[in-house]
Amino acid sequence: MSAVRDDVHSHEHAHAHDHDDGHHADHAHGAPAGAGPDAASATVSIEHLHFRYPDGFEALKGLDLSIAAGEKVALVGPNGAGKSTLMLHLNGIHEPAHGSVRIGETVVDRSTVRRVRAMVGLVFQDPDDQLFSPTVFEDVAFGPLHMGAPESEIHGRVERALAAVGMTGFERRMPHRLSLGQRKRIALATVLSMDPGVLVFDEPSAGLDPRGRRELIGVLRGLPQTMLVSTHDMRLVADVFPRTVVMDDGRIVADGPTGIILDDDRLLEAHGLERP
Repeated sequence: MSAVRDDVHSHEHAHAHDHDDGHHADHAHGAPAGAGPDAASATVSIEHLHFRYPDGFEALKGLDLSIAAGEKVALVGPNGAGKSTLMLHLNGIHEPAHGSVRIGETVVDRSTVRRVRAMVGLVFQDPDDQLFSPTVFEDVAFGPLHMGAPESEIHGRVERALAAVGMTGFERRMPHRLSLGQRKRIALATVLSMDPGVLVFDEPSAGLDPRGRRELIGVLRGLPQTMLVSTHDMRLVADVFPRTVVMDDGRIVADGPTGIILDDDRLLEAHGLERP
């Protein structure tokens, strides 16, 4: 996560290990079945977003951000910038103190959170926060089953999700025996099985070896969903994301084509970033 403070607060929401806790399952696996990624529901619109933690720390200070359907956007900045706090607003884990978040035409609030989680899939940095079943198949099937998808759809959903992340044939494998890169792709598949229109990732390449990183890049490039990815991996930013948003101190300080952002040495240095 993007800060010690962000990590402490968001990690409380990250675990989906208790099968009986539907609230946590919503967070990890996305949403009700049958809400496919249609373009109309795959836009993100954030207006004047403010958020303050219970201890008084103001993590977000009036953010405005729009992401078009199908856009792949990198979110970068130093630790403590507020990146994780922003991401956790997109599927209702956090509620704004002021301002609004919309997915498509749906305002994210308590009354819409179940619908929103049909549209937004959140993938955490640590895949073990999302993998808790004895087999890969059960993990990927858990979200659709838990949220009421017909059993006749489950095998197709699992097969499509695993194919999208290059993990076909791993259905009967035990997640805890897979490599970190494989577990990250399975964690992504647990979200894709819910057919979200928007994907939100936290540090997808953290801890990966070169092979795992190359495989992940191939997956990210091939996915059609609208994407917001928080990362410190500036090479990943350059390789995958046409647009980059820079955050610092709870504000967006730059937003533009990735090539222009990465060529601005003064901007990068001012906000603790480096050229890839």
